[in-house]
Amino acid sequence: MSRGKCQPFLTPLCFSSQHLLLFLLFVGPFNCFASYSRATELFYSLNEGLPAGVLIGSLARDLRLPTAGGQHPASLQPPLSFTLASHGLGGQYVQLDNRSGELHTSAVEIDREALCVESSGATILGGSAAVSSSSSSPESCLLLLDVLVLPQEYFRLVKVKIAIRDVNDNAPRFPVPHIRLSVPENAPVNTRLAIEHPALDPDMGTNGVQTYRLRDNYGVFTLDVEENENGERTPYLIVMGALDRETQDEYVTVIVAEDGGTPPLVGSATLTIGISDINDNCPQFNDSQLNVTLYGNSSLGTHVATVHAVDMDLGSNAQITYSYSQKVPQPSRDLFHLNESTGIITLSTKVDGDTPKLHRLIILGNGPGCIPAVITVLVTIIKVMMRPPEVVPRFIANEVEGVVYLKELEPINTPIAFFTIKDPDEKYKVSCYLDGDGPFGLSPYKPYNNEYLLETTKPLDFETQQLYEISIVAWNSEGFHVKKVVKIQILDDNDNSPVFSEELIELSIEENNVPNAFLTKLHATDADSGERGQVSYFLGPDAPSYFALDKSTGVLTVSTQLDREEKEKYRYTVKAVDSGFPPRESIATVTITVLDKNDNSPRFINKDFSFFVPENFPGFGEIGVISVTDADAGQNGWVALSVLNGSDIFVIDTGKGVLRAKISLDREQQSSYILWIEAVDGGDPALSSTAKITILLLDINDNPPLVLFPQSNMSYLLVLPSTLPGSPITEVYAVDKDTGMNAVIAYSIIGRRGPRPESFRIDPKTGNITLEESLMQNDYGLYRLLVKVSDHGYPEPLHSTVMVNLFVNDTVSNESYIESLLRKEPDISVEEKQPQISIEPTHKKMESASCMPTLVALSIISLGSIALVTGMGIYICLRKGKKHHRADENLEVQIPLNGRINLHMLEKKPVEISNI
Repeated sequence: MSRGKCQPFLTPLCFSSQHLLLFLLFVGPFNCFASYSRATELFYSLNEGLPAGVLIGSLARDLRLPTAGGQHPASLQPPLSFTLASHGLGGQYVQLDNRSGELHTSAVEIDREALCVESSGATILGGSAAVSSSSSSPESCLLLLDVLVLPQEYFRLVKVKIAIRDVNDNAPRFPVPHIRLSVPENAPVNTRLAIEHPALDPDMGTNGVQTYRLRDNYGVFTLDVEENENGERTPYLIVMGALDRETQDEYVTVIVAEDGGTPPLVGSATLTIGISDINDNCPQFNDSQLNVTLYGNSSLGTHVATVHAVDMDLGSNAQITYSYSQKVPQPSRDLFHLNESTGIITLSTKVDGDTPKLHRLIILGNGPGCIPAVITVLVTIIKVMMRPPEVVPRFIANEVEGVVYLKELEPINTPIAFFTIKDPDEKYKVSCYLDGDGPFGLSPYKPYNNEYLLETTKPLDFETQQLYEISIVAWNSEGFHVKKVVKIQILDDNDNSPVFSEELIELSIEENNVPNAFLTKLHATDADSGERGQVSYFLGPDAPSYFALDKSTGVLTVSTQLDREEKEKYRYTVKAVDSGFPPRESIATVTITVLDKNDNSPRFINKDFSFFVPENFPGFGEIGVISVTDADAGQNGWVALSVLNGSDIFVIDTGKGVLRAKISLDREQQSSYILWIEAVDGGDPALSSTAKITILLLDINDNPPLVLFPQSNMSYLLVLPSTLPGSPITEVYAVDKDTGMNAVIAYSIIGRRGPRPESFRIDPKTGNITLEESLMQNDYGLYRLLVKVSDHGYPEPLHSTVMVNLFVNDTVSNESYIESLLRKEPDISVEEKQPQISIEPTHKKMESASCMPTLVALSIISLGSIALVTGMGIYICLRKGKKHHRADENLEVQIPLNGRINLHMLEKKPVEISNI
């Protein structure tokens, strides 16, 4: 990149004519302003393709505008301002700093080949910013900018020209990928042929196309480059050696164009050099003479000989005609006809006794512009004194131009023709026989002499053989024989059904296939010909509707996605039908196996599993079975189970899904566990699903009640003698870690010792100990109550005992004495009496069943009504039969309505209460 400098239009002071007039008018009072009011031109140059932000030039520095003590132009007061007069085509490629006047490249990359067309030489205007191109110099591609410098004290219009320099960023390119050139085979050495499609390079100067070369010149070609006055370079192909089309008619090579950049860039195209033919070869016979023998009794048109010449040229240059030489006498010309195109010589007139025995036929092979080739045909005629036997056919079957047509379904012994055999001279005995292979027979037709019948002897089959050529040979007693050739063409009948290449067509396809997926192409053949052998394909009636079979091509497709989990195998029939009349068909079976894809995740039978396990369950015992299925097959359907959490305690059998605990579980430590089980299949990629497992531990009565109060068997409590009966004295408080009935605690006193131990009782439910009777003077002393705390566990209740010590006295005057009594083992007899506790929840349930009393009442009323009727009947019968016993059986007890019953007078009997 080069810096620009001030370049004046007219004077060294950079004045234009208009500004010079302004200067003269205002030179006095505004000489300072006028000195800077000039139109100026700046010139810069830069390479194309530069990135954004590259400095092009500083307008303030290059215009030598004043600065404040060498400071930045923006520090002037008022500050300088630089503005593009208008944003045109060129303005999009530059960025102008309004304060500093620095000009940089913008984000739009400059492409010289896109901006400037070398051939136009025109300037494209865009307001005050334009692009100019000219082919006169390397700096012909210009960006033109108009910049205004403000404020008014420094005002000027600056013309900025930016020349875009070319870089080698384009490789030569041929307009067509394949160039063909034709060279005549007789082209002399140094023949120059212009290649009409030279390479193009948008770059200019040395960056454009400079040279051409061939990758393979075959030793007979080279390239040269000519440059015209416009600088355009055209490649020329130069012939450096002799060419012969008959040796090699085409040369294929690659033409390479290379520019002059650093590094150079290249482009290539295929060059085919075709060698055009000229008539440089003449006809030639392989032999110079042919010897032929002809019998004198030969019939007209008998083939005598064929001559053939060869010309190595092409097209019209290789056309050959045949003619007799002038040396051939006219009788010979008349006797033998020569076909001028094919060279076939045939007998044209009948041979008689005056015909010469030897004929010398000189034949010329004529080519365009050539000396004729010569061959001699010597024909020797052998005279025959007797006439040959005659064979006269009379066809019964259809015959056209010597060809007999028979249908293949014709029965055996179908007559074909009669043949009459005779001797023209009637001197010799004539016999005949059939010569040739085929299902035909020739036999004498009696009672006539010399009559023979030709007929079929076996069934005909068009598919085995379509054409037979047989001969009826007649010979006389002198050994002279003659042949009558008969051609028999077998006509096809629709006697063959189509045949599938496979009767069972086994196919497979992966499930989730794309719609209209290709399955197979059915192929059936029909040995019949023509329309009878044309096969059409059809689906059988058992084929599902979503299978399609192309009638003509036999392509079998499926129009929908198949799901192996829905159906894994398909089996149906297909038909191949020919076009004969009546049509014949065959059937094949198609089986399709839908192959599995891993498109189904493992599926648990439940989303949530719950297992109830008794605590203290032995380690590695079976907690439960996690059932999981996968609809896929094989490896894709194999499922592995694993525990996502709690794997240090629980383990699962991958194959059977059995969940086990590694250790014995204690409900008192943790009453439930929530696990997440993951099922992963064996597909690739694998699919998975999870299930929630809840394990609830059922309580086992493995914990006896724990007495929390009193804390020791040695503790005691002072009971004052003045304590009233029914007053609470103390309590026994216990807890049980178990749950349910295993944690229902009952309290009972199983042993007593003291002056009057029956004075105290314990509440079986609460454990509260109360005074039952008033304490007397002689009741003073130490009472020891052995309290049994028992749960209601199953199968065996557990219990604990505690000693409750009560000291009945007014004061505790001697603690050591009491402690000594406590240290003695108490002599207490244990009472085995179970505490009776009513279970309130049962009553509550009964109370909650509000409809039960109603039902019971209705039942009682119904039963009562029946009993009443029955009772009344029995009562009437008994009343009539036992009137004389009334006085003796009067046991009625009268209870006064207004009197009171002294319940204390009733005898007290123990009542046993049992839990239901």
